[in-house]
Amino acid sequence: MLLGPPGAGKGTQAQILAGALGVPAISTGDIFRANVSGGTPLGLEAKVFMDAGDLVPDAITVAMVKDRLAEADAAGGFLLDGFPRTIAQAEQLAVSLTELGHGLDRVLEFVVDEEELVARLSTRVVEVDGKQVQREDDKPETVRRRLEVYREQTAPLSGFYEAEGLLARVDAMGPVEEVTARAMAALGQPQTAGQPGAV
Repeated sequence: MLLGPPGAGKGTQAQILAGALGVPAISTGDIFRANVSGGTPLGLEAKVFMDAGDLVPDAITVAMVKDRLAEADAAGGFLLDGFPRTIAQAEQLAVSLTELGHGLDRVLEFVVDEEELVARLSTRVVEVDGKQVQREDDKPETVRRRLEVYREQTAPLSGFYEAEGLLARVDAMGPVEEVTARAMAALGQPQTAGQPGAV
């Protein structure tokens, strides 16, 4: 499982690490999109809340994640990116994993200086109608608010998983390849030449 604030590089590292380990990278964003577009019963339930601008209840989110982890490609392992976000979700996830016969081997927390996060996120641009524009949620004041929400809601997971002996902190400053090498080392998977992200 990958933990870390917005801008820490979790999405990038999730794809690289999952490729190197030969397991699927599973993000709640992808799960939500698949369920909503597929019109699954859980997707339809979630859509009611999303359309109203409300947060999807933990029970629905955890049920979607559990369904995804029960799929054949996750039988040999998986990498969770961006979930759980709260202690309550972590506790529900633990129950679901036990029911599926799975367990967490390691939780990697990507650590980045806050000023670096603000700089990274506030310089991101997206293309709209052929023009490069900054996303509303990437403006410096919005980024600081997102980091505040992360500290309040998600950062406590660090202590939660540390108490279970699962947490490894990874310095996420520097080039992508160096961060990947640190993450693989924290997983007890030293890289060899030719592996994705090998250095």
